[in-house]
Formats: sequence, C-alpha cells, structure tokens
Amino acid sequence: MTTAIYEDKVLATGAVRPPLVTRPLLLRFAVTLGASISFYLLLSVVPLYAAAAGAGGNAAGLATGALMFSTVAGELVTARLTARYGYRLTLAAGLILLGAPALVLTGPANLTVVMAVCIVRGLGFAVTVVAGGAITASLIPAERRGEGLALAGVVSGIPALAALPLGVWLAGRIGTAPVFVAGAVAALAAVAAVPGLPGGRPARPARRGRSARAAAGREPGAEPPLGIVAALRTAALLRPAVVFAAITIAAGIIVTFVPLAVTGSASVAVLALFAQSAAATVSRCLAGWYGDRHGSARLLIPGLVSASLGMLLLAVTAVPAVLIAGSLIFGLGFGVAQNASLSLMYERVPASGYDAVSALWNLSYDAGMGLGAAGFGLVAGFTGYPVAFAAVAAAMLIALFPARRDRVTAHGSRPVTCSPSITPSPASQNPATSGTPGR
Repeated sequence: MTTAIYEDKVLATGAVRPPLVTRPLLLRFAVTLGASISFYLLLSVVPLYAAAAGAGGNAAGLATGALMFSTVAGELVTARLTARYGYRLTLAAGLILLGAPALVLTGPANLTVVMAVCIVRGLGFAVTVVAGGAITASLIPAERRGEGLALAGVVSGIPALAALPLGVWLAGRIGTAPVFVAGAVAALAAVAAVPGLPGGRPARPARRGRSARAAAGREPGAEPPLGIVAALRTAALLRPAVVFAAITIAAGIIVTFVPLAVTGSASVAVLALFAQSAAATVSRCLAGWYGDRHGSARLLIPGLVSASLGMLLLAVTAVPAVLIAGSLIFGLGFGVAQNASLSLMYERVPASGYDAVSALWNLSYDAGMGLGAAGFGLVAGFTGYPVAFAAVAAAMLIALFPARRDRVTAHGSRPVTCSPSITPSPASQNPATSGTPGR
C-alpha cells in the first residue's frame, strides 16, 4: 500500500480527501529534480562553450536550437515508446541519454561534438518530460490536482531557479568542465528512483463488444488514447499550445543570448536569469491557485502581455536595473502562461489523453525555445541585440488572436471538447479539480 507522508485533511463538508504526497510521487519528484538540474545547469553554459568553439553568437544559437529541435523529435515518438516498453524503462533510458553525453563536453571544444551532444541530450530530455509528465498526472488524485499542481510547479521550478544562473556563475569561476560533470551526475543519479515508479503502459483503445459502462468511460482504461496527430488537429488543445509557444520562443532567446548581450558584467546576466526563473516559479504556483477557483482561460492573455512587456524592457541592455526588471516581468508572464496553457489542455481530455497533452505541450515548449535560439542569432547579427529584443516583443503579440479566441470559446455556450470522438471525463471537466503536472 502506498504510504502517505502526511495525514489526510478533512474538507468542510466532512469528506476525507485522499493523500497527496505519497512515496511514488516523492520518487517522481526526485527524478524531476535530477533531470531538471541536468537540463538547466547546462542550458546557458553550452551556448557559451559553443560560442568559444565556433562562430560566436551563431554557434550559441545553433547549440540551443539543436537541443530543442531534437527534443521536439523525441516528443513525437515518446508516446509510442511508453506504449511498447512501459514508463519505467523508457524514463530510465531518457535519463541516461540526458546525462551521459554531457561528459563528452569535458574535452577540447569542438562545434561538431557540441551539436551531436545537444541532439542526443535533447532526445533524452524529451523522454523524461513526456513520460514523466504522464506519470505525474497518474499519481495526483483528481480531488487534489490544484494542490498537486502547486507542488509539482515548485519542484520543477527549483532547478530552473537555482541551476540556470548557477551554471553560468560556476562556468565563469571554475570552468565549464565541472559544470558538465555535475549535469551528467544529476541525471544519472535520478535513475536510482525510477524502479519505484509505476511501470505500466498507457491505456489502450477499448475492444469492440465491451459493456456500455466501458463505452461510457467509467471503466479504467476504457477510453481510447488520443494520439499526437489528433491532438495537433484539435483546436481546443492547439490554441493554448500556440500561445505558449509564442512565449517560449522568447524564453529560448533569453537563456541563450542574455549572457552574450550583457558584456559589462557577468553578474548582471546571472541576476537576470535568476529573476526570470524566480518570477516564473512563483507566478506558476499562483496561477494554479487562481485557475482552480476562477478558470485558467482568462490567464492566457495577461501572461502573454506580461511576457511581451518584459521582452521589450530587455532591449535596454545598457541599463542593468531595467534588464533585470525586464527578466522578472517576463518570468511572471511565462509562469502564468505555463500553468494556464497546460491546465486548459488537461481539462479538455480524459485520462487516456494525458500522453498526447504532455507531448503536445512539451512540443510547444521546446519547439518555441529552439526556434527562438536558432533564429535570433541571425537577426541580432544584422540589427544588434536591443533592436532584435524589441522586435521579438512586438511579434509575440500576434498570439493575442488565438488567446482571445480560446477565451471566447471556453466561455461560450457550448462546452469545449478535444475532438468529436473524445469527450473529457467528468473529473477533467471540473475546473476546480484540474491540474498541470508538467515540468
């Protein structure tokens, strides 16, 4: 029997809620910490390393772009891997692919090697976030998904908060090699927690001839799983993903180019990255609390506007205080949109659609970061960093159109469903029980 870490709380009505923090969930959090530390510790350091090995800012952008685009490719196939091999084996393989290649970077700087390592690590990261996200969703009780969201958000936000600026700080003082070793160890050590996680395969389509109870979705595993292609064709899932992708494009630019744009002092870049991560962690938790009570659809537009404003302030690269303030304001919007987009997507599918939602949301996350990192270096080479930052801030506002459409649809007279053949389960239709167990 699963061991609860703390006693059940009692609702005002007298009903006892199921335990939230269980041993499997703690093990899942251990895996999250290991994978996230490995990813964020190297996220801004590898571009600096690549810039030293290649063609400056272009090489830095290519490094992050290779990482993100291979992550996208991995996310497209992870659902098939979990269906064939189960969650535990797939997740363990992802952690190994994420951690072990970082050790190769401890040798002499070589741009070709950097690109190859980024591609392999991207595939590993894709597996950890897609398979891990589905596991987290299965471990959080539907009655307490709001609390589970806040807790999962803190656990996944801590590595970004600490490891992202720490990696840059350490690289400037002790060199990049120790940072690469630490990133490898973090991911590989997390493999030890995998055996304690659920290892089953995702739900499969219901067989013909099952009872009406199974067809109605009341029998576990009765609902047919939603594939990634079907999710991409579902407007109710695609709109929040597109809005979030517009913001992650800017996020990829920030983590890659802020350390390069700030030439006066490395500490300014560290503070800017810390401010962005801290604000995102706090606002993600607050957005989860608000969304459970008032709905997440109304949060997409404020999150997008805040992120765009923060990106605009980053154009003032010559004034450290404005640069750090811009990073903080961007982080606030990023955290809100991160929570709201995933929450909306999980609300609109049954449990059998969790794999597809996890894959699609992470696709928007990583494809956006990859596009931003790879394309921004080319633009900034002609315009300079300030003009390029301002141009990105303006372009982000194009996503107001799908954000507005999603809010109108969500508050319209007809319920939002993920597809004509997939209807959300009763628990997922209730905004008060929705959750976002993403990274």
